Amino acid sequence: MFNRDSWNEIIEALSAKPLRTIITGIGVAWGIFILVILLGASKGLENGIMRAFGGLSTNTMFMWTQGTSKPYKGLPQGRYFNFKNGDVEAIKREIEGLQFVSPRNQLGGFRGSNNVVRGTKTGAYNVYGDYPEFILQQPMDILQGRFINYGDIDNKRKIAVIGEGVIRELYLPGEEVLGSYIKVQGVNFLVVGVYKNKSNMGGSAEESSKQIFIPFTTFQQAFNYGDIVGWMAITAKDNYPITELKEGIFTLLKNRHTIDPTDERAIGHFDLYEEFKKINGLFLILKAVSVIVGCLVLVSGVIGIVNIMLIVVKERTQEIGIRRALGATPWRIRKQILTESVVLCILSGMVGIIGASGLLIIANMVIDSLPNSNEIPFANLTVGVGVVAIAFAILIGAGLLAGFIPAQTAINVKPIDALRTE
Repeated sequence: MFNRDSWNEIIEALSAKPLRTIITGIGVAWGIFILVILLGASKGLENGIMRAFGGLSTNTMFMWTQGTSKPYKGLPQGRYFNFKNGDVEAIKREIEGLQFVSPRNQLGGFRGSNNVVRGTKTGAYNVYGDYPEFILQQPMDILQGRFINYGDIDNKRKIAVIGEGVIRELYLPGEEVLGSYIKVQGVNFLVVGVYKNKSNMGGSAEESSKQIFIPFTTFQQAFNYGDIVGWMAITAKDNYPITELKEGIFTLLKNRHTIDPTDERAIGHFDLYEEFKKINGLFLILKAVSVIVGCLVLVSGVIGIVNIMLIVVKERTQEIGIRRALGATPWRIRKQILTESVVLCILSGMVGIIGASGLLIIANMVIDSLPNSNEIPFANLTVGVGVVAIAFAILIGAGLLAGFIPAQTAINVKPIDALRTE
């Protein structure tokens, strides 16, 4: 253990030439500063992307029909077809490992013609026919009222759940929303809920707030869709990646609609699980690059400390010779030099960590103060305790490395030669 004399000696050695010590420490402080900033920025990007998902069930695939690209069993190439209600039941029955199979239909769009009327006001909105479980696949906050339930599905009730953007355009400030009616393509719907979307994936926050959800069965009946299913949102259970199940789903549907098994274009899909894995891979790469760049910058600081410690050892050659002559062991000399190097690295690194943490706090405050902060792909730029612990371990390792060569130089000095040094 170090006694007070040992620590006093370390302080005297580092403070003998303060300007040189400060300049030497800047290299290490800058390396740790860059490392923490890069890791904080990569974590902030990860948090921002995760926030954009908003709890979206990532083990999900969206699937729709397209024209066939191959003739099959007398049917021509370029044939168009639709999913049917029976397809949904077949998928639930024959494909193991699925949690939700949600058929969906859609009307209108933000760039389409006005399809919703309330009094004298009109608007163009996406109107979706959905099942109750869709709120578990694409989570949303129900601000007032409720979402669709199976009573609505079974009884084909003409009810609607609308977004905040719809309210802003069709209602007056303070006007009661629940219990009011809106007219979708001439059909009246009772508003029973107001939602706020948690996820911005696939569109802006403004667009995602301008949607209307009605029961799937009501949609088919009210708008003469028969048993047509426009597309499906399929979510697998946790232990069954949807990427591994989708080929079985495609094969089943191709058999039911007489499509060539090798036709890769007839059924379009978006595999959210597969895309999510790519994003996670990107985060790992960003973290690796951050660590590599930060460590490379840190190495330059360590090299500076090696050079300075060599100079310090040269300046203290006579002192080291006297200690050796008085009986100081090589290990004690080595320990003293290594400790000075480690202390310098730790002190410099702490400055870098504090500076980087302060900058990340300021960046978070600036991002949170922006009016559209939820749409910025950065959130909560932080580094965990584990990262700080690793940074300190790197500092200690760097200090030992930086002091090793000077320490070896010090103990290799012969006492008689050191005493003759002027």
